[in-house]
Amino acid sequence: MSKVEEAREKARAIIRDFPVRAAPVPIERVVKARGIVLQHAPLDDEISGMAYIRDGVSIIGVNALHHPNRQRFTIAHELGHHVLHPEHLRSEVHLDKAFRVLMRDGMTSQGIDQLEIQANAFASELLMPTAFLEDYVDPAGLDLDDDERLEALARKFRVSTSALRYRLAPRG
Repeated sequence: MSKVEEAREKARAIIRDFPVRAAPVPIERVVKARGIVLQHAPLDDEISGMAYIRDGVSIIGVNALHHPNRQRFTIAHELGHHVLHPEHLRSEVHLDKAFRVLMRDGMTSQGIDQLEIQANAFASELLMPTAFLEDYVDPAGLDLDDDERLEALARKFRVSTSALRYRLAPRG
């Protein structure tokens, strides 16, 4: 199993264990139930969020100035770092700058930064679980150019349409 698929499986386990029954996933409650301190603060627009562990306390910081849907994805992404990469969070603050789902910059857009790719896969599966999407998406797929249908579904899951479009796009 690839690291990306392992990340998705860990997100599915959280959905099963919490348990979450329907969209939208209550991401803030999930984080708090895991004993992680969640802090909202106005940050530089370039900074989406951060994750770190200090003196045994797990912390997620999220930019309070960003759109609520973006905050939800950032929280899920940072939770992914706590679940998947805790060893990195003990030695340094993990800062996500200019975080984008579709138009990522730097190493992530080149497919090089595996930690970010894994955290994105985790966040996508956690906020838009395959099992929940199956209730709304025809097995033949969804027209990714049908903006009205995508916007309605994105509202249901409380994610951006770009995050939903990326999640539903066929993987190569």
